[in-house]
Amino acid sequence: MIRLKNINKSYDKENQVLSDVSLNINKGEIYGLIGKNGAGKTTIFKIILGLTEFDSGSLFINGKNNKKELSKERKNIGFFIGKNFFDYLDGKDNLEYFRKIKNIKDKDEVDRVLKIVGLDKVDKKYKNYSMGMKQRLGIANALLGNPDILILDEPTNGLDPNGIYDIRKLVKNLNEEYNKTIIISSHILGELENTANIFGIVDNGRIIREIPKESLDLNTDTIEIKVSDLEKTKKILNENNIEILNENIKNKTLEDYYFELIGGHRDV
Repeated sequence: MIRLKNINKSYDKENQVLSDVSLNINKGEIYGLIGKNGAGKTTIFKIILGLTEFDSGSLFINGKNNKKELSKERKNIGFFIGKNFFDYLDGKDNLEYFRKIKNIKDKDEVDRVLKIVGLDKVDKKYKNYSMGMKQRLGIANALLGNPDILILDEPTNGLDPNGIYDIRKLVKNLNEEYNKTIIISSHILGELENTANIFGIVDNGRIIREIPKESLDLNTDTIEIKVSDLEKTKKILNENNIEILNENIKNKTLEDYYFELIGGHRDV
C-alpha cells in the first residue's frame, strides 16, 4: 500500500536526514518503525503524509506516485503525530472540530470513533484526561473518515503499563477487526515486538533492515549452558563426565536484534 524507494531528504548540505530510504508496507500489516530520536522516523511519516517534500527518490501510495494522485490517496490515511487538542473542550467537541476541518459530512462519525477507542462514556474536559485517554483520543482523530491506513507516531509514549496494554490491544483490534493497515513507531521495543508483525529498523537516516516477526523468531534462538568447569568443558565437550548445572533456550528479543544491528549502543 505504501512504498518508499531511494528517498533522500536534507535540510541543508550538512544535515542529511534521510539517505536512500526504501521500505514497503503491505495491506493488512502492522509495520513497526524502530529507531532512536533523530533517526528519521517522523520525517518518513511526514513524507508519506505530504507534510514535507523530499529531495529525490519515489513515493507510491496504492501504486500512485504523481502529485495529484498522491494527494487523493493521502485522504485515505489517518495519522496520529502529537496531540493538537483544545484543553477547554471535551473529547467529543474536540473531534467535532476536526470532523469539520476534514470536511466529513457524517455527523455520527465522532460517536463511532469514540466508541471504538472506548471514550464514548467519558464526559470531561480534555485537560482532565489521563495520558492514556489523550493518546486514545488522538487515535480516534486518526480514525475519522474511516481511512484504510493509520500512521501512529509513538502512541505509547509516556504511558504506564496499563496504558501501554490498552493501546496495544486497541492497535491489534483496529488491525484484526477493522482491517486497518497500521504503521507504528515506539521507543518501547519490547512492546513493539508484541504489537507489530514486521519491523523496519532506522539508523542515521537509513533503513538498515526490514524483517518479518516470524523471521526474527526463527533465526535468533541461542542455547545457554552453565557448567561446573569451563576449561575442562572446552577440552572435552563431547564427554559426559561434566555436570551441567543449568541449560535453557534463550530467545533474542527485538531489542537484542536492534542493538546488534546498530552497534550495541543502548541509547534509544
